[in-house]
Amino acid sequence: MNASVRLSVSSLRAHKRRFAGTFLAVFLGVAFLAGTLVMGDTLRAGFDTMFGNATSGTDAVVRSAGAITTPGESQGVREPVDTDLVRTVEQVPGVAAAAPDIQGAGQLIGADGKPIGGQGPPTLAGNWIDDPELNPYRLAEGRAPKQSGEVVVNRGTADRGHLKIGDTTVLRTPDPVEVTIVGLATFGGEDGMAQVTFTGMTVSDAEKFLTAGPGEASSIQVRAGPGVGQQELVDRLTPVLPRGVEAITGQESTEENTDMISSQFLDIFTTFLLVFSGVALLVATFSIHNTFAIVVAQRTRENALLRALGASRRQVTAATLTEASVVAVTASAAGLAGGIGIAAGLQVLFPAIGFPFPEGDLVIGVLSMVLPLAVGVIVCLGSALLPAVRAGRTAPLAALRETAVDQSGASRLRAVVGGGLAALAVAVTLTGVLVSPSIWLAGAGSVTALAAFVVLGPVASTTAVRVIGGPLDRLRGVTGSLARRNALRSPRRTAATASALMIGVAVVCLFTVFGASLKATMDQTVSRSFAGDVAVSTPSFGAGGSGLSPRLAGAVQRLPEVDTAVGLGRGVAEVDGKGRALTVTDPLALERTFDLGKVRGSLSDLGTDGIAITEKEAEKQGLTTGDKARLTFTDGARDTFTVRAVYGQSELAGDYVITRAAWAPHRTQDSDTLVAVSFKDGVSTGAGKAAVEKVAARYGDPEVQTRDEYAQSSAGGIDMMLTLVYALLALAVLIALLGIANTLTLAIHERTRELGLLRAVGQTRSQLRAMVRWESVLVAAFGTVGGLALGAFLGWVLVKASDGASDSAFAFAVPPLQLTVVALVGLAAGALAGLRPARRAARLDVLRAIATE
Repeated sequence: MNASVRLSVSSLRAHKRRFAGTFLAVFLGVAFLAGTLVMGDTLRAGFDTMFGNATSGTDAVVRSAGAITTPGESQGVREPVDTDLVRTVEQVPGVAAAAPDIQGAGQLIGADGKPIGGQGPPTLAGNWIDDPELNPYRLAEGRAPKQSGEVVVNRGTADRGHLKIGDTTVLRTPDPVEVTIVGLATFGGEDGMAQVTFTGMTVSDAEKFLTAGPGEASSIQVRAGPGVGQQELVDRLTPVLPRGVEAITGQESTEENTDMISSQFLDIFTTFLLVFSGVALLVATFSIHNTFAIVVAQRTRENALLRALGASRRQVTAATLTEASVVAVTASAAGLAGGIGIAAGLQVLFPAIGFPFPEGDLVIGVLSMVLPLAVGVIVCLGSALLPAVRAGRTAPLAALRETAVDQSGASRLRAVVGGGLAALAVAVTLTGVLVSPSIWLAGAGSVTALAAFVVLGPVASTTAVRVIGGPLDRLRGVTGSLARRNALRSPRRTAATASALMIGVAVVCLFTVFGASLKATMDQTVSRSFAGDVAVSTPSFGAGGSGLSPRLAGAVQRLPEVDTAVGLGRGVAEVDGKGRALTVTDPLALERTFDLGKVRGSLSDLGTDGIAITEKEAEKQGLTTGDKARLTFTDGARDTFTVRAVYGQSELAGDYVITRAAWAPHRTQDSDTLVAVSFKDGVSTGAGKAAVEKVAARYGDPEVQTRDEYAQSSAGGIDMMLTLVYALLALAVLIALLGIANTLTLAIHERTRELGLLRAVGQTRSQLRAMVRWESVLVAAFGTVGGLALGAFLGWVLVKASDGASDSAFAFAVPPLQLTVVALVGLAAGALAGLRPARRAARLDVLRAIATE
């Protein structure tokens, strides 16, 4: 074994350039993985510290015991508590102070007239708590609000909106309220809680604009006196609280808040990055395997001589694996350092792009170091295992033969196995998306399809390179013909080199197709369901935004140009024990403005005790017209509603509809999510839109859009997602390019004598460079075409699987322009990868090259 180690070390020293691409592939994959884990740990620790500092003075929180959670939401909606409870709480022994905490949605307008935030994180408003220990926000500049209309905002919000103390602006609650900024605040020592905006008002203003009526609060914050622990305080509070109200410790409240941030952002964010780390490492696996396969093939005579001199198979295999181990450990260790550097860079970058990365040192946990190191070593050794075994099987008599690159890739067995896998992949996938919808079957079919592409790669490469490279014979003459023949020499090598790029392109294509399908679905939904002319909305995704004033629809309805204006509000309730979102609206106006499909029953007589539901929900709940459904609201009220209508479509109208009169007794902060407007006959879209915009300006100036504009803006978040995806996938493509460049470099080393002979018979340096570059382009073209085909198939699978798992009908769309750009980028990447190997080939000394063994 010692001899194997010495042999491996001497080989690495003599051929350092051979493993440069492998080193970089492992380094980049491990660095990205380690950086993601370190960044996740640091963010979690930072938010824990931030919330801990912000709520350190709160020892107990009194709130409603029950919460109604609708599907897709992690945080439920709770019933408000009576502010009269403050006096009761203050009389409990051990209570030093108590204050009501009123919270709602409120979106500030910046100095440029545009709303601040709203694209994801919440935009909050609430009462300013005078007790500094109970208030999670700390006054940094100015003073607390004293009079109606005065507010304190967190400093990050003021900076983004270019606002300062003394400025007057508008706060959407959602009714527009003119406010004057009198103070700036921090949260846990930071300018804000990530991108969350906060506006602190007087108690009377908060009750007026954020609650259904005075005397209601979201919770009551309690501070303990000296010597009283948090759990002891909760135990003292519990007996005096009315039924349905509970007390939890401040620590439990802090943990709930951090868990909310973790579940809604950190877990999703880090999982997203880890997926792309996995893609990068998968691409690296192909590049690493290809490098070792070529190196072993080139050292056939060397390994055969070792076998002839007495080395055993195990020793030759061990020598190859030792080389892989040295590269793996060295590159992975360097990758850990690189990952820490990535996390440190993001800690500086995040604040620059508007996301406050919590202050503090990087948190480098054991798992964040051990896991990437182990993954890097395992990926590298796993990729080198088959070439190492192949090296050990080298026969001693091979020392008497000329070194030949393995050309057994295009075997009949491989074609049969690959064809069988492809047929199995199609059968499983079609079953999972069409016959018996199942995400697991669809996923299994997708993985099998990937395996089939890899197995069939050498079989397909011969035909593909001939077809793709056919025009080169006519366009580039002998140079193009030689490039095509070089790419055809070893189908296995060409396929393995192209596979790395194929996977990167396939993932890019997958998300491009899925993003285009989401856009097409949104456009289809609006076109099918929305029969109005314009929509008034506050474009946002996530929890941001304050919604629209419920009075806006009525004001627009009074315009002479308008036939129907209907506002869609949102409520929550338990329907027969299950949390559901309710659409609060005028059912008759809804039916005139939206296509609800076939309606059984009548929407005209819902009244205060009637409800309309979709056919799918009616089937799930076992309900039909005339049946009774028991609704439990957030205020604790339980009412029996009669199903008076069942309608077909639900995309924009929601699954449950009740009237505003039915919702009024249970509402909290009332708002609409959308106002749909239909114009009278003869009114042009331009004239009608201008009239609606004048009215909307009095209600916070929300955006007024045509139907097409509304569909496009609703899908606006998809472009942001795709931009991030493309940026992350650039790493996988970079690793694939390193693999192509490394393969070409090793191939040039292998063909040194041949290249010298070509130069000797008259080939110029420029022709030699062009030949190598075109060979690189052909390999990249094969990988790109395969990636586009695989990505389009996987995109179709994802769309169909989403269609089966959702109540909405998904549309499948293939964007030709974007995919053309992806193809051109793949070809350009191949040309770029061939530049350095081409230059090295052109610099070869002709006589030395001819004399090379």
